[in-house]
Amino acid sequence: MPVSPTVQLLGFLILLLATVRPLGLHMQRVFGGETTVLSPVLRPIEAALYRLAGVRPDEEQEWHRYALSFLLFHLPGMLVLYLLLRVQDVLPLNPASQAAVSPDLALNTAISFATNTSWQSYGGETTLGHLAQMAGIAVQSFLSAAAGIAVAIALIRGFARRGSTTIGNFWVDATRATLYVLLPISLVAALLLAWQGVPQTLAGLVTAMTLEGGTQTIPLGPVASQEAIKLLSGDGGGFFNAQSAHPFENPTPVTNLLGMLLMPLIGAALTNCFGRMVGDQRQGWALLAAMLVLLLAGAVSLHMVEAGGNPLLANAGVDQHLGNLEGKELRFGVAGSALFSELGTATSSGAVNAMHGSYLPLGSLVMLGNMMLDEVIIGGPGSGLFGMLLFALVAAFVGGLMIGRTPEYLGNKIEAREIKLAMLAILVVPASLLALTAVAVVIPAGLAGLGNAGPHGFSEVLYAYTSAANTNGSAFAGLTTNTPFYNLTLALAMVVGRFLVVVPVLALAGSFATKRRVAASDGTLPTTGALWVGLLLGVIVIVGGLTYFPALALGPIAEHMAVLGGTTF
Repeated sequence: MPVSPTVQLLGFLILLLATVRPLGLHMQRVFGGETTVLSPVLRPIEAALYRLAGVRPDEEQEWHRYALSFLLFHLPGMLVLYLLLRVQDVLPLNPASQAAVSPDLALNTAISFATNTSWQSYGGETTLGHLAQMAGIAVQSFLSAAAGIAVAIALIRGFARRGSTTIGNFWVDATRATLYVLLPISLVAALLLAWQGVPQTLAGLVTAMTLEGGTQTIPLGPVASQEAIKLLSGDGGGFFNAQSAHPFENPTPVTNLLGMLLMPLIGAALTNCFGRMVGDQRQGWALLAAMLVLLLAGAVSLHMVEAGGNPLLANAGVDQHLGNLEGKELRFGVAGSALFSELGTATSSGAVNAMHGSYLPLGSLVMLGNMMLDEVIIGGPGSGLFGMLLFALVAAFVGGLMIGRTPEYLGNKIEAREIKLAMLAILVVPASLLALTAVAVVIPAGLAGLGNAGPHGFSEVLYAYTSAANTNGSAFAGLTTNTPFYNLTLALAMVVGRFLVVVPVLALAGSFATKRRVAASDGTLPTTGALWVGLLLGVIVIVGGLTYFPALALGPIAEHMAVLGGTTF
């Protein structure tokens, strides 16, 4: 029987909060170059990788060199994954003899996983062979997450340093993120998943006898290892088409809880790492408090909506005491599905254990809202923290203007250059996704993919571009996206959502690193208490609400009003 919603939510929060301080301390030591418990084993490997790549770990980079390294880092990964998909029909470890992937789908998938988005316009077990899954999808899940963590660490250094022209070395930060953070946690998680029954094998297809006397072909593969990094990295693409609703990816309540814990694990701990590196842990706790308020608001709202059942079915006399179960696994129930879906859309993981297109309109509104807030609700590894810090700069700017003094944050003056860069990084995502949505719903190539008319059909398109531009990757279903139009335009949204956000963030890091500290005074706006958290939340909600409300009114809000009026959707 599913665990009660309150017990499940409290248990999850207790486990998550218990990991924040130790993992935050570990990351602070790792990126500070200090010795950790893993150093005796991993430091020789780290040094060998630097020699092989020709990297000098003691040589730091200015922000523009750091940004160039970040951009160059993604190109080989995209190319390798693209080629793996294009020629997989002649490669080994292809047990179901999957065909080569079309050029537009291969390009979409390569960009998707290299940008930490994990958008999938394909069915995993039917489209990709084992080699493409392991050497392509899983590898990019590690590398894209490591790159995101590196950017967050560079921004933290920008806040922490004074009069410096450098913000670290991208190659060193990405290497350490992979070796000391992602690999150890993924290894432990993969073993736990395999213990719970998640397959980890290079075997191909298995034929089983059904209860009716027929046969069924069951695909297997190295699922546990990919599932672990999928959930941890925020690159939540599933080995199977049904993702974490599939019993081979998520067979038990233990794996469901483990999956929910892995999704926000690094993003939450980075707030503590931030506080330690800037010299005041209260700063990190304030950011985490804002994240958790938004997370809890979404989780409670989503559960309440789905637990209330579908009013149209209730009016038809269908028993709804278990809630809206359409598209959900009975073994998880409404509570387990709602919390997982909240985390999947709030953390930018994109992992799902239920069909998001089957949620009620207000439920889809919550999930869309999670993604539209620019990954600030914990978000992906690294991207969640720097997304929240962008809003923190805007909130500090607004607060400074209200009290009539030059805005500052962590002893850094926020001047015209910094606020322009912050607003560019915040607004480029909604500008791109809303423009692409508008185009898709008026041209034949976009309309051809719709599975539903009216507000629900509009929500399908809006969800797709919101998911892609915010590097989430979850899908609303009902929209046929494996077409040249959607593959290419969604790829464009992913490129904008990753690279046109990161470059301004790194420019901010470089700008703040050169500044001299401003001494705190009686007029300094405190950035650690409840007042600050409230101001920060207000800025996030107002910016998100004003930007997206018209689009939401045409989609889930209009659909909800239709349901109240007794209209099917």
